[in-house]
Amino acid sequence: MLMDVDLSGFVREGDDGARRIDFAIDGMTCAACIPEIENALKKIPGVAQARVNYSNSRLALGWKNDELDPAVAVEKLRVMGYVAHPFELAEAESRDAEQARYLMRCLAVAGFAAMNVMLLSVSVWAGNISDITPETRDMFHWVSALIALPAAAFAGRPFFTSALGALRRRSLNMDVPISLGITLALGMSVVETARHAPAAYFDSALMLIFFLLCGRYLEQAMRQRTRAVAGNVAALRSPLATRIAADGALVQTPTARIEAGDLVLVRPGERAPVDGRVVSGASEVDESIVTGETAHRRIGVGDEIYAGVMNFSGALQVRARAAGAGGFLDEIERLLEGAASARSRYVGIAERASKIYAPVVHLTALATAAGWLLLGASVHDAVVTAIAVLIITCPCALALAVPAVHVVTSGALFRSGVLLNGGHAVERLAEVDTIVFDKTGTLTLPEPRVANADEFPADLVEIAARLARSSRHPLARALAQQSPAGAPYDDAREEAGAGVAATVEDVEARVGSAAFCGVDPGDIAASGASTICFRHGAAVAVFEVHQALRPDAVDVLSTLRAQGYSVEIISGDSQAATEAVAKRLGIADWRGGARPSDKVARLETLKAQGRKTLMVGDGFNDAPALAAAYVSLSPVTAADVAQAAADAVFLGDRLAPVRRALEVSRLARKLMRENLTIAVVYNAIAVPLAIAGHVTPLIAAIAMSGSSLIVTLNALRAGRDAVIERADAADRDVRDLRGPTVSDERSGSRSRAAA
Repeated sequence: MLMDVDLSGFVREGDDGARRIDFAIDGMTCAACIPEIENALKKIPGVAQARVNYSNSRLALGWKNDELDPAVAVEKLRVMGYVAHPFELAEAESRDAEQARYLMRCLAVAGFAAMNVMLLSVSVWAGNISDITPETRDMFHWVSALIALPAAAFAGRPFFTSALGALRRRSLNMDVPISLGITLALGMSVVETARHAPAAYFDSALMLIFFLLCGRYLEQAMRQRTRAVAGNVAALRSPLATRIAADGALVQTPTARIEAGDLVLVRPGERAPVDGRVVSGASEVDESIVTGETAHRRIGVGDEIYAGVMNFSGALQVRARAAGAGGFLDEIERLLEGAASARSRYVGIAERASKIYAPVVHLTALATAAGWLLLGASVHDAVVTAIAVLIITCPCALALAVPAVHVVTSGALFRSGVLLNGGHAVERLAEVDTIVFDKTGTLTLPEPRVANADEFPADLVEIAARLARSSRHPLARALAQQSPAGAPYDDAREEAGAGVAATVEDVEARVGSAAFCGVDPGDIAASGASTICFRHGAAVAVFEVHQALRPDAVDVLSTLRAQGYSVEIISGDSQAATEAVAKRLGIADWRGGARPSDKVARLETLKAQGRKTLMVGDGFNDAPALAAAYVSLSPVTAADVAQAAADAVFLGDRLAPVRRALEVSRLARKLMRENLTIAVVYNAIAVPLAIAGHVTPLIAAIAMSGSSLIVTLNALRAGRDAVIERADAADRDVRDLRGPTVSDERSGSRSRAAA
């Protein structure tokens, strides 16, 4: 039966006649669900596109057949065990928040029950080797059952629901053996308690649920962060535009209804609602969302302007060029969505290992039971032995092998100034061989600085800085930093697009453009830096303002190249500005004037060459590239949309966290592989013993817990070794700032003498 909800209001039609609808999908538990959903929907006649983004549980369905009803796809997904809703940002965010609260409730119940049952189990274990009576032991077991059974039924629902869905689709996922192991362990514990057996396994089942829910909750939390991208882009859209009618009347019109060729008014302080060309007026605009450059650009008749660009000083009349889904912000959204969808297909180490794990475990347990029955064993003994096999192979060690390293590594990176956003960021960082940097705000500090303030008298700089505090212009803000405590002058007046003037000591002082300050343009050195002029009576100063490199940029990039990484720069800033920074850093591969699509295209080229690229950027225009890269980092000062698109954020004014993130991640990948090896070796030894009947379910539970403890202890090395590395790196940074010490010079002398 098809869905009764009318979906026509959610269908969008493109310029080529193709139709599309976005769905939010409930029920996806791993990246393996992506091809399953896509392949099933592509078999529906008329479907031209079915693309799943696992990171935000979003499905994009496209078709050209007018007769196709999207409710057919909804019904197809329902039969497969998934629930599809028309995607709406607010509703999706609400559903994510509710899912996170649901997982937290399950986690709390599992943790509380596990602690209490463990206390009872410790009493039984201690009593079994002392003087506990059978009646007392049975009572403890029954109390454990009263706590464990309802707690497991509630807290285990995320795994049970997922496992049932996989079985309905006639497939297996990691939740199937987990659910089977939990159910059989609890069922066998009840049977053994009723038989007055000395052991029960309620505690093992609850601890497994608790640990696995920790990983599931963290994954959900990271999904909520990725959902923020759409909201950040939407915040830059102007919902209304001021259209200029044929008779000159101003009409407030929804931006979505503006058509190509319409004339639109953009007042000072407003964001441009559409892409277009200026036909009247002049102003200064902030194009940082396009180029990444914070300095305002002067535009006039004939210049291009893009949706989302902030207009500052003058009114502009703009002839709309791109309407509907063809604007700059729409391009950003498409690039982000396509990149995020491709990235969500990444399959982690643990997921690759688990692909063959589930069927092998089930076949092994089934073969064990059948073999014992054929050898004449009772049904009870055969089932107990099979359960021992399931418990001893229960994927606790495998499930913890990678998440445990993730948790420890996340803490180590946090102490190094790196905050992770993505679940697989550590694994991706460890595989990087190429690093692409944005320039403005990434290799340079986010705010411009005055470079030559020490060339002028301190009192003159003080007056200029106080005067500059009355302007919002980026160059003025840089000059104002030369006197952070200085108050602006009371009578300061600003002339739009020119500068600020005030009377200081009975003499007029001006700061701004050369023409405004009466400075001959020929007196300004052609250094390539931005300049802001100052005049106070006969005193004149020309301050050079530029983006200062991060303090350790030269050292970090030199180290990265020495470690074998290929490094390049791609920036939206001008060719000249990009070339100047590239030369200072010794980077041969660079490109300026790049649009967001150009950055994504370069990353796609590197990907086609087999490169695994780390993108480091901070601007709105970097967001698609950050999402498209194999892995990405952004500074904490980055635009919100850039931080949401990146896999991790680093703190501070230095680039050292980027280098440390790569070093710690390589160590983490090594530990993940070691943990998986430990899990495999453990199973290779324990499983034959369990099949042979030499392992009781109690011993199996202890062995399972022991293997989990081993991989957890091994994971802790990531934190210890990372702390050592961080201390060594800090020492290097201090030496870099301090210069060579006497001991360093002596060491260098000895080295030269030895050479």
